[in-house]
Amino acid sequence: MSRPRWTALVAIVAFLAAIAGVFVGRVLIPSHGGQASQLHDLLHHDLKLDADQQARIDALERRFAVRRQELESEMRADNARLAAAIEAEHGNGPRVAAAVDASHSAMGALQKETLAHVFAMRQVLRPDQTAAFDRAVVASLTAGAR
Repeated sequence: MSRPRWTALVAIVAFLAAIAGVFVGRVLIPSHGGQASQLHDLLHHDLKLDADQQARIDALERRFAVRRQELESEMRADNARLAAAIEAEHGNGPRVAAAVDASHSAMGALQKETLAHVFAMRQVLRPDQTAAFDRAVVASLTAGAR
């Protein structure tokens, strides 16, 4: 492979890795003080959950953590396949397109499962708690869009 092609390939892979890193950092991994931890704080501190609610939320969170790990692992594998496809095709060929589609599928699955998790937690709440929860969810989804 010629030097300019190798440089272009490295640049493309680095760019895709950066995009994946930003996605993971902003959406999947809650940071201290981030939107996900604000929702967590609201649930576990501000809404004054009773013992039954707390136990049910904890069980939901444990199950979701396992599923989230599975999907994140799938996304990492998709990224590896994308890198291999880029290395093999040196352009936007059929393997690259298929790898991108697979990656988007895993990201979409994670988003759907996250929403299902949020709605499942909401079902545990009493009516007097849902308005604050809903506001926190909307704020989390619209943070930075204003």
